[in-house]
Amino acid sequence: MTDAVMATLDTPDGPFTVLEDDQGRVLASGWTDEPGRIVARLAERHRPDRVVDGRVTSAGAVDAYYAGAVDAAMQVPVRQFGTELFAEGWRRLRDVPAGSTLTYTALAAAMGRPDAVRAAASVCARNAPALFVPCHRVLRSDGSLGGFAWGLDVKRALLERESVGVTALV
Repeated sequence: MTDAVMATLDTPDGPFTVLEDDQGRVLASGWTDEPGRIVARLAERHRPDRVVDGRVTSAGAVDAYYAGAVDAAMQVPVRQFGTELFAEGWRRLRDVPAGSTLTYTALAAAMGRPDAVRAAASVCARNAPALFVPCHRVLRSDGSLGGFAWGLDVKRALLERESVGVTALV
């Protein structure tokens, strides 16, 4: 990989850092001001050769998300690295509308592999461009939050921001 640009944006949920490739696609992002945590979301073979600080093209979509236009984040191009099963999972996550959630079981079914619940959980765990691929919309079967790389407080805040009355899709 070549060069990438990184920027940390201020959000109500804390600092949000975005790493974009030279084509403006989000490679990784999350609620931290530690660049190393963002780069570490990528497998070593997919990390950029050089990261420079600068303006990221997704900044406007992040601002729009926090201003109430939560669908703006789904318009941002992303680049992810994984198997076809993982790629399908990440595509399906982008189909989950704001204000809705689904379970890991429902995500596995949406991926065409209803028996692959653990794989669905891995799809979420390995999702590097957080917010832009909304893995925060996936809950456990009992409706509890489950895990989130950036903390359950951030996950809860995102879900509350997207919809006061979150309902589960089963």
